[in-house]
Amino acid sequence: MDIDALLTSAAINTGLSVLLFSLYSILRKQPSNSIVYFGRRLASLNNRNSRNHFSFERFVPSPSWIVKAWETTENEILAIGGLDAVVFQRTLVFSIRVFSIAAVMCLFLVLPVNYYGQEMKHKHIHAESLNVFTIANVKEGSRWLWAHCLTLYIISCSACVLLYFEYKSITKMRLAHITTSPPNPSHFTILVRSIPYSVGESYSNSVKKFFTDYYSSSYLSHQIVYRCGLVQKLMVDAEKICTKIKAVPNGQPSLKPCCLCGGSTSFKVLTDEPESVKDSFSYSNLNLATRDNERSAAFVIFKTRYAAVIATQMLQSPNPMSWVTELAPEPHDVLWSNLCIPFRQLWLRKIVTLLASVVFMVLFLAPVTFVQGLTQLEKLSQTFPFLRGFLKQDLINHVLTGYLPSVILMLFLYTVPPTMMLFSSVEGPVSRSGRKRSACLKILYFTIWNVFFVNHVSGGFLFAFNMLSSVGDIPVELAKAIPNQASFFVTYVLTSGWASLSCEVMQPFSLLCNFLKKHLRRNHEDSSDGLVSFPYHTEIPRVLLFGLIGFTYSVMAPLILPFLLIYFLLAYLVYRNQVVNVYIRKYESGGQLWPIVHNTTIFSLVLTQMIAIGVFGIKKSPIASGFTIPLIICTLLFNEYCRQRFSPIFKKNVAQVLIEMDRRDEQSGRMEEIHQQMHSAYCQLPLTSHEFCESVHKLCQDNIRGQEDTKPGKEPSEVSEPCAVCNFGKEDNIRE
Repeated sequence: MDIDALLTSAAINTGLSVLLFSLYSILRKQPSNSIVYFGRRLASLNNRNSRNHFSFERFVPSPSWIVKAWETTENEILAIGGLDAVVFQRTLVFSIRVFSIAAVMCLFLVLPVNYYGQEMKHKHIHAESLNVFTIANVKEGSRWLWAHCLTLYIISCSACVLLYFEYKSITKMRLAHITTSPPNPSHFTILVRSIPYSVGESYSNSVKKFFTDYYSSSYLSHQIVYRCGLVQKLMVDAEKICTKIKAVPNGQPSLKPCCLCGGSTSFKVLTDEPESVKDSFSYSNLNLATRDNERSAAFVIFKTRYAAVIATQMLQSPNPMSWVTELAPEPHDVLWSNLCIPFRQLWLRKIVTLLASVVFMVLFLAPVTFVQGLTQLEKLSQTFPFLRGFLKQDLINHVLTGYLPSVILMLFLYTVPPTMMLFSSVEGPVSRSGRKRSACLKILYFTIWNVFFVNHVSGGFLFAFNMLSSVGDIPVELAKAIPNQASFFVTYVLTSGWASLSCEVMQPFSLLCNFLKKHLRRNHEDSSDGLVSFPYHTEIPRVLLFGLIGFTYSVMAPLILPFLLIYFLLAYLVYRNQVVNVYIRKYESGGQLWPIVHNTTIFSLVLTQMIAIGVFGIKKSPIASGFTIPLIICTLLFNEYCRQRFSPIFKKNVAQVLIEMDRRDEQSGRMEEIHQQMHSAYCQLPLTSHEFCESVHKLCQDNIRGQEDTKPGKEPSEVSEPCAVCNFGKEDNIRE
């Protein structure tokens, strides 16, 4: 690719980005689109955008949203999006800092060395090949290769120093999040799975007996998990319908007319007060909470946080596959449907999803190889001779080599997140954050392999697969291929980076759904039911992939750094705007995504250093290769230090912190109030509030006492069922 093709791609992507950003600044001012672009604010403030009057300002693009996003503080991000949103923002800040340093060093030191690396007569800049600006243009044995080695040292050391301070800061934020937040039910609760079956005894009684015997001083209560069945799904559908039915004032005949037939339908709607629901509720409706519907899983609640942690740190029985314990996720984070999966199936499910992921990655080689064929017009014209005249046109040549390959690859990549989310669901995680974290890792591995490695390895082959003979050949192959593939990854940053950010801020899918709802279905009510949480599982792999590309090409092809730096700056503003206005927070993982960011960054640094050794070897510079080896060792030692110093805090709770929190609550007299709240915290009935769960619990206890009075011969243990926790599958309707 020459500079003209690169400029063509940059012009197309810049034009599209400016157009979409301008459209966004106009569409966000329209009152009908407030639920699309201000959904989180509408959900939290329960208000509407009142700008229904016509004004010229509503139809003029303005950068006001950029200013507001820039002025938003980190504390506001923490209050709105939680610690996970702050971690994502800190990832972008780290990327901006480290690649700013890389851009200054590489553009002023490495780029001139690359450009004048050969004794040749240069063309005009716009007609030069992009390879002239890469390390491939430096002649073998050149003494100027020390500039690349020095720059690699500066970038690696800067990245490690910035990573250390970010890791330290986020660790403090995580501890502060635990200590300063309101009492979290997950700190008092453990999830028990694989409860042994006893003939003639319910799972509930088995749990009560076990924890009363072995944790008598700290055990508080428990809640059995019940299976999710057809009745629960029907209740979900009924709830959806009820949310769409609005009460009609007296004297008005009906709801809004049907958009298809034009008719009308009258409904008698109950008041939305909780008392009306309570009055119409009877214990006979709780027949789902029977022994036959019990699953071998339960939430066990302890009196203190420390007792709950201790219960998860040791085996509960000589059989490690029985009475398996782990800390419970937050109530809103529980993935109820997966709690019904038998614990003994989980290892098989993980193997199946691993094999399915590998098969999917192999099948994805076909579109990647096709895309790489488009970047090599010589071989394309040899394969299809009738296209030679068509491919000789300059505009067609520039579009095919500079824009089309990255667009096609980006379209294929849109199929990856839903597929990996499906695989993660089948694995059986017990929390939504765990499912999203698992999907994040799968997408990250997939994109690094198929977008980075396969694009380099298959760059010299058209419509063919290139299988490496051994893993040890990867650095050498990459060292040979990276200078030649710089053009593709520059355009990939433009297309998948800049264009994706403009699409992110536009929200085209939500905008289309909102248009269809208001103009075809004639429903002008703004409902918060369709609001989504932040897609960390797709955006973090994207940012980390660009980080890998940036580290790898910073020394080899420095021309990519300005485009990459612009992407991170735009991402910083766009995602701040989305966190503040669009996405809602449904649960909190406490910054568990940062270790993924740290480990991937270390991997990127080490891979870059190994590739540099290969490139220096090809360029016959043994001194530069030798000086790079200590850099790899120091980077790995730094990673080991961080793993020992910070990583355990993200895996385990700190006993000292939990004990101090327990003492503080006991001294303030709040522990009893907290214990009362724990009884309904993990109510599996998501249709109503916690107050309704508590009322159901009281009804259960009244009915139990009535049964004991009418059946004196019956064992109390057979009817001592806690609050019915019948899941109605609502978690399946929450979009993530």
